Amino acid sequence: MAQKFFRIFVRIVLYIIARVELRGYEHLPEQGGYILAANHLGRLDSAMLYYAVEREDIILPVAEKYKDHWLFGPLVRALGGFFINRFDADLRAIRQVLKRLKNGGVFVIAPEGTRSKTEALQQARPGVAYFAMKTGSPIIPVALSGTEDRVVVDNLKHFRRSRIVVEAGPAFTLPPIKGAQNEEALNEATDEIMCRIGAMLPEKYRGFYAQHPRLQELLHNGHGQSDGSLDA
Repeated sequence: MAQKFFRIFVRIVLYIIARVELRGYEHLPEQGGYILAANHLGRLDSAMLYYAVEREDIILPVAEKYKDHWLFGPLVRALGGFFINRFDADLRAIRQVLKRLKNGGVFVIAPEGTRSKTEALQQARPGVAYFAMKTGSPIIPVALSGTEDRVVVDNLKHFRRSRIVVEAGPAFTLPPIKGAQNEEALNEATDEIMCRIGAMLPEKYRGFYAQHPRLQELLHNGHGQSDGSLDA
């Protein structure tokens, strides 16, 4: 129930402050568990995903530093989210994610682990790949554009609505982890996830992965962003 009311609240606020364009909505399953992996530009990103995803079983990890925050702490708990230590192996959180994914939840996470200070893709961590390879859950790559804190705040100061694009790509799965190849396989899988996100982003957002051979291959094969980019 809390997620339903929060989603209504988010949509009202975003209607006032932004023009939101959803693309690839047909790629979001209505049932069953999956991992939604998105880039992380600003504080609006989590709200954008509640705006776009019509599910009540969202699994949302939040940095532990917000656990005692007067607003975000209670809000995360009310929405069924949980706090995670991003810098150490948080076994309690890992077990919770695995259990909820296997029960059909939607795991929403940014592979980069934190907001990008460069406003472009930064090198991701292997956590998302681990969960996908451990559970066999499909991954939906999501590219967010226009949610940079700097841009949103500047537009608010000048009474302008921000233009935000949320684009979902086709689902894909990763092979299971095998023996001693764990680290290499996780790194390759992480690059695959990020390159699929990067292929849907305008060029200026591709950052660390801009010249990655896999991203260039995806672009060459026509997996780039839809018409109407934010580059203009």
